[in-house]
Amino acid sequence: MTMDADTVNACFAASYAEARGKFLAAADAAGLDVQSHPHPLVGRDGEALAMDVARSGPADAKALLIVSSACHGIEGYCGSAVQNALLADAGFQRRARDAGVAVLYIHALNPWGFSWGRRTTHENVDLNRNFHDFSRPLPENPHYAELAHWLVPETWPPPPQAQAALLAFAAQQGERALQTAISSGQYTHPEGLFYGGQNPTWSQQTLRHVLQDHAQRCERLGWIDLHTGLGPTGHGERIFACRDDAAALARARAWWGDGVTSIYDGSSSSALLVGLMWTVVDQECAQAEYTGIALEYGTVPLTEMIESLRAAQWLENHPEVGDTPQRREIEQRMRAAFYIETDDWRERVVVQGREAADQAVAGLGGARPAPPRR
Repeated sequence: MTMDADTVNACFAASYAEARGKFLAAADAAGLDVQSHPHPLVGRDGEALAMDVARSGPADAKALLIVSSACHGIEGYCGSAVQNALLADAGFQRRARDAGVAVLYIHALNPWGFSWGRRTTHENVDLNRNFHDFSRPLPENPHYAELAHWLVPETWPPPPQAQAALLAFAAQQGERALQTAISSGQYTHPEGLFYGGQNPTWSQQTLRHVLQDHAQRCERLGWIDLHTGLGPTGHGERIFACRDDAAALARARAWWGDGVTSIYDGSSSSALLVGLMWTVVDQECAQAEYTGIALEYGTVPLTEMIESLRAAQWLENHPEVGDTPQRREIEQRMRAAFYIETDDWRERVVVQGREAADQAVAGLGGARPAPPRR
């Protein structure tokens, strides 16, 4: 299925403020009220920040589909666009209604990161590593500690010794082991990469409130969390987003196809992670049978994505770097690693997002999931 480029591009935005405005307008056009949870800080251009929530369907619906964006801030360009496309799709709204499925759109789980062009929250925390009982010991990542000084060095570009250390680790342990060491989550270096924090973030606490308000009366819960940065450019990998449970994985593959990958068996482009966001479902929505995916759209090669994160973290750690060509180059590199601003990439994002939402509605409603769109 192809879509008109103008229609697709109209779903996307050039900034958080524009994305939020488009989401609010799309919800209004669909006849939905929006609950806004204001963030305590302001955005890059002084704009108000919020986690905005719109619901289609009755509060006591037995089946609920969550579609969420910007868990990782800057990845919200993609997620927000998919949400806008679904809100504007009268056919999707009708199919959900006929299937008895309510749809909850959570726009900008991490609005600060979206506005400031960062994956992290304002606490420099990766939200998808932040879901822990912080009264208990946190996971350890000794390999990250071994590499931390080289991953985010004192100077940028990195000195030759930094690159040599990373290459040596990969040669000894393997490329996958290096990816896991870097990205699985760490709790010892607050100015480093993929930091999970020492306390619940604002976004974690606010999401809990949203789930308490909207997801504690359903019997069946589906969740599509929209991401970018891993995998082949434009491909939307459906990554199993539940605890390691065979029955839930079987449901996910029945809904979204046998191509659903898993971090638990190594089939996903993502490493095995800790502190994952969807574990909150067991705590806040234990009454529901839960089935979820992270829909992860590929952008640039993994090495370039990691390099962009290293540079951006170095820049964050050095606020003395003013409005210089180096700052602008790093910020543009970061944006390009998570948002491909071409008509083809945008179309593929929207088409695959609509397809996944349709399949989730069919699965939640008990119908045979629709075949993939070609």
